[in-house]
Amino acid sequence: MGEECEDPKNDSTRRTSPAAFLLGFLREPGQVGSVIPSSRFLEQRIVGASNLSAARRVVELGPGTGGTTRTFLRHLAPDAQLLSIELSPHFHELLDEITDPRFTNHLGSAEDLAEILAFHDMGQPDVVISGIPFSKMPEAVASRVSQAVNDNLAENGRFIAYQFRRDVACITDPIMGPP
Repeated sequence: MGEECEDPKNDSTRRTSPAAFLLGFLREPGQVGSVIPSSRFLEQRIVGASNLSAARRVVELGPGTGGTTRTFLRHLAPDAQLLSIELSPHFHELLDEITDPRFTNHLGSAEDLAEILAFHDMGQPDVVISGIPFSKMPEAVASRVSQAVNDNLAENGRFIAYQFRRDVACITDPIMGPP
């Protein structure tokens, strides 16, 4: 990964504090699905399921405070790209602290995935990882997000969604099919 990843400003190994995550939840409870960040165990399950080491273009939807983002960067190849799409200005600002050259931080809605990929000159992602709280979205928005992922994912690409409730499967299965 080179010396840039060892730069103390890079922060690729620092985990954001649970307090920052809780503050984000309190500021925007309709957009944050939990009061705590993802656990290291969950992060490792996501890394394994998504086969990140083989991926070259990865999109993370709803990266929150960046704990999962930093984990993903540790597992990506030196020539891979990671694009995060975050709706919360508070979390987006925290993500700006990540200085890894493979990382792009975008403030916007996952509904606009095609336009965001084009804006950043990024091809179809091999993997889309979603931490967005489908259970808190209006059904129409959740369906549009699911459709955007389905329409833009590379052939044989992987969509990995995690959250505390099963709502995501109820929304994505009719569009993408069961896993």
